[in-house]
Amino acid sequence: MDRIFTSSALHITLILLTICKGLSGATFTFINRCGYTVWPGILSNAGSTPLESTGFELPQGGSRSFQAPPNWSGRFWGRTGCTFDPNTGQGTCLTGDCSSNQIECNGKNANPPATLAEFTVGSGVLDFYDVSLVDGYNLPMIVEPNGGSGSCLSTGCVTDMNQQCPTELRADSGQACKSACEAFGSPEYCCSGAYGSPDTCKPSVYSEMFKAACPRSYSYAYDDATSTFTCTGADYVITFCPSLTSQKSARGNSPPASTTNGSETVSGDGPVGMDTSWLPNFLSGDSPNALSCSVWQFTLILSTISCLFLSLVH
Repeated sequence: MDRIFTSSALHITLILLTICKGLSGATFTFINRCGYTVWPGILSNAGSTPLESTGFELPQGGSRSFQAPPNWSGRFWGRTGCTFDPNTGQGTCLTGDCSSNQIECNGKNANPPATLAEFTVGSGVLDFYDVSLVDGYNLPMIVEPNGGSGSCLSTGCVTDMNQQCPTELRADSGQACKSACEAFGSPEYCCSGAYGSPDTCKPSVYSEMFKAACPRSYSYAYDDATSTFTCTGADYVITFCPSLTSQKSARGNSPPASTTNGSETVSGDGPVGMDTSWLPNFLSGDSPNALSCSVWQFTLILSTISCLFLSLVH
């Protein structure tokens, strides 16, 4: 009887832990490996609960994490060359500006050209994610799943497209590369009008240039087959100007290595201090929005250990 009880307790615990993970959404961690400050922008899609910030400053070597609820969808990007008045908080950015005139984007989208990371977080089912150059490019970025099940491949663009950008696509600042749609406005480049379907809108010489440099990124509107990725129950690390190790991960065919999440914006070479990635979120403080789920997980684990101990005693 004790063995049956113990086995049942283990099965119930595993099921509840799996369900709880799916209901907790996903943690997004931003890391800045660039040699300059980046100001990430965040836009939640219509119907999705906004995250705790819509834009923030991320210094060189800094990291910051946010918890997204289940069924959240939206996009992230990096703004560069920003200047904000220390007294009023008002200002603008050379690339990726969201026209809010503030550090927070407040529901406004990135002005192209900008490298975009796009997500749809499932609820115990598949997450969908991609890195898109459809609106142009302004800085290198990769997305790496942390944990989760399924294919869970990294994706992104690690090539400095600003160095390869044709003159006709180069932004006025020289720090970004436009899409052909933005540069020329032609329906065949924008996949609009008579070219508004996968059958009529085909890759152009310009989208093929982006695809050759960044094979896993969206290069034009109907580039789904090689550019959309899936994973279940993962957290995600978005790195600006990734390191050589991350670049190899984004270019290779094997799943990415795990990356430790940071919870606070820090200065220096990266997250510092004790590695608390193995702790439940409510103990490490990484995901305050996932508190209740983490408490359940921790309680269930303790309960299972207690059941196993009692079964051995008796």
